[in-house]
Amino acid sequence: MKKLAVLFISFIVLVACKNDTKTEDASTSKPIDVDSPNRTEKQNDGLTLLKGEFVYFADAAVLQTHRDIYAVVIDEKMHELDNMAKKYKKEATDYVTVTIRGKITPKPENEEGWDFRVAIKEIMEVAPSNAESNNVVKLESK
Repeated sequence: MKKLAVLFISFIVLVACKNDTKTEDASTSKPIDVDSPNRTEKQNDGLTLLKGEFVYFADAAVLQTHRDIYAVVIDEKMHELDNMAKKYKKEATDYVTVTIRGKITPKPENEEGWDFRVAIKEIMEVAPSNAESNNVVKLESK
């Protein structure tokens, strides 16, 4: 009798389980068309919006985002960004938070450094960095 009750309950449980078919929303099921005429001019220029921490020191410029670290191409626009950043720096090694638009390219095979480079094309915002997250260890002798 117990076996029959267990079999009956198992059958009811299996039949009671319904197959959930999720209906996809029309906005999520449609792929984004990169050639759409509805894209804005800025979306069509091939540049990427990046926000992160920028530092330029001793002929090396670096942009660290939440996801990646980029070597920054040293050119006129990078020097313009560095001049804007100087007013927020207390020391030459301090970084500032920036928002830029730039062209990302892979580094050449025969060079050392970060995997990708970014050439700054447009500076959107420059702001001081959060002092609490600036974890720099300074060694000095007295």
